[in-house]
Amino acid sequence: MKKTRTDYVINFLIGTFLTIICLLFLYPIVHVLAASFSDPMQLMNHRGLLFKPTGFSLDGYEAVMQNKGLWTGYGNTIFYVLAGTFVNMVFTIVAAYVLSRKGWRLKKQITFFIVFTMYFTGGIIPNFLLVKGLGILNSRLALILPNAIATWNLLVLRTGFASVPESLIEAPKIDGANEWQIMWKVVVPVSKASIAVILLFYAVGHWNSWFNAMVYLPSARDLYPLQLYLREILISNADVAAGDNTINYIGELVKYCAIIVSTVPILCIYPFVQKYFVQGVMMGSIKE
Repeated sequence: MKKTRTDYVINFLIGTFLTIICLLFLYPIVHVLAASFSDPMQLMNHRGLLFKPTGFSLDGYEAVMQNKGLWTGYGNTIFYVLAGTFVNMVFTIVAAYVLSRKGWRLKKQITFFIVFTMYFTGGIIPNFLLVKGLGILNSRLALILPNAIATWNLLVLRTGFASVPESLIEAPKIDGANEWQIMWKVVVPVSKASIAVILLFYAVGHWNSWFNAMVYLPSARDLYPLQLYLREILISNADVAAGDNTINYIGELVKYCAIIVSTVPILCIYPFVQKYFVQGVMMGSIKE
């Protein structure tokens, strides 16, 4: 169809609006990146928007590199992301497959109780008492087991699995395949887009998580994730320069450098999984 003048005007307005939105989201990243390379004294005296470094200095990054807590947090966070996401995906895939298959008894009742947990929870204190009662307080398991399955992710993946044609499932059944084999060798391979999106949601959730660590690791500072160390820096404006050379004005610069150091890995992952977003979310959100 030939585009009319109205179509061009509407496309221009939509493009302009989306460009403005993108710039609004992009500016905080530009500001933090520029500030992290700025001279600390000039940065303190700067007012207004910041699009490029004011002067140039690597003092903030040098201070961050000398902070053993941040590197300990880095190692802990990588462990939580890998181990936690693995547990999340195994539990979520198995549960989603069971709830997506036709003919399973009590499927509707079980789904109701799962959805119920999205709207009503016991709260922080019961969860804390449960973790303590299980004997996993102040341990890595406290950040992995209580959140083994996210209800929303489970429902999205269940809908994605339900969209797999029954013919693809019946064929291996005729050949003698069991449910476990059908799930891992048929359903999972044809649902890569939905699984990639759910995997990314879990991984980003673990990477950004700090509240559970603050609650469940009260006496295990050596198990703190990166974001909890970063939170302490952002709130307390702590000086992280080494020894007697600590300089007060570098504290503000360290904030920006710590943010960049903790954000770069997750930003590097996004481009490789971005193509799965639209296809995966739509596949898991719309049921024919």
